[in-house]
Amino acid sequence: MMDATNIHISDLLDVRQQLNVSGITPTPQRLAIAEVLLTSHQHVTADEVFEKVNRSRVGPRVSKATVYNSLGLFVKKSLLREIFVDASRTFYDTNTQPHHHFYNLDTGQLIDMEERLVPFILESSLPENTLVEDIEIMIRVRNQKQ
Repeated sequence: MMDATNIHISDLLDVRQQLNVSGITPTPQRLAIAEVLLTSHQHVTADEVFEKVNRSRVGPRVSKATVYNSLGLFVKKSLLREIFVDASRTFYDTNTQPHHHFYNLDTGQLIDMEERLVPFILESSLPENTLVEDIEIMIRVRNQKQ
């Protein structure tokens, strides 16, 4: 967990630079959200970001609307990946490289899959004049009953 006491000045500069390079104006609210997200690899929901930002932030609270708008902007600018688990649950992944996930239905945890699976069978069955842009696989798991 990150709070205001363990954010280093170099992290703040790196986060500000990441926003600037991505063409995002680093407002105080966006910086607060980026500080929570972009200084470590994690899978978080918008509600978790909202809680973390407001728990660690000194000063005015950041609204849920600002969190959602910033997450959408960060996804659009490729700073985050949006992972839809189901109709009611979306995660934001700080690892923007192509990769797959396990989703634990019992714990609600999203976990990166170590190996990149490439289903070659798709190549032979693609619609005419198309290319594979991305393949995202999510395997839903449950805890074993003891």
